[in-house]
Amino acid sequence: MSNYLALYDYRSQVAASYRERNRALCAGEDAAVVLRRFRESKDHLFLTHSQSALDEEQRRHFHGLRYFPYNPAMCFAVTIDTHVEPKQQHIAMDARESMTMTTIGVVRFTVGETPVELSVYWLNIYGGGLFLPFRDATYTSETYGAGRYLFDTIKGSDPVPFTHAQDEKQIMLDFNYAYNPSCSYNDRWVCPLAPTENRLDVLIPAGEKNYKEDRS
Repeated sequence: MSNYLALYDYRSQVAASYRERNRALCAGEDAAVVLRRFRESKDHLFLTHSQSALDEEQRRHFHGLRYFPYNPAMCFAVTIDTHVEPKQQHIAMDARESMTMTTIGVVRFTVGETPVELSVYWLNIYGGGLFLPFRDATYTSETYGAGRYLFDTIKGSDPVPFTHAQDEKQIMLDFNYAYNPSCSYNDRWVCPLAPTENRLDVLIPAGEKNYKEDRS
């Protein structure tokens, strides 16, 4: 039973780190400094908390996650286009498990000179939540092969606030906060993976890189 309380504590700390990030950005603090502080907090949580995605052996050798440098070009102000078919789909978590989610909108932006779009989903489980998984062309060598997440509000990871938003459809996509699903670290976890429509052919050189253990 104590594991459930530990998991609740872990998720509370994750949510608190996102709230602090949002507070700092809305207060006009330097975005690179806010990102560095956020990453330091995440690394500390991964190292010290029993509900970290890392197992005990990995935590003993942990020296920090690997990240791309801050890249302001990978931050996009977008409007969620909700005029889409609310398509339900089963998304693979691994070879045996899947979950259901509904497409609730599409965001469009331009990376370099290439226009791209990503679907935004609602997870159809108790309470529900917004979810944006994606995979980009860095997956071949620098990032997790099954893709990363930009936000998963059930777990406390929220979009970056859009301080001048006119309505709830306007959000910031800041890929500097893209992160790996738990299943990228070891096989204790199962995770929903990026569906076909959210697999981009462009490079998104921002956020968390592929996890590599350091046994030194």
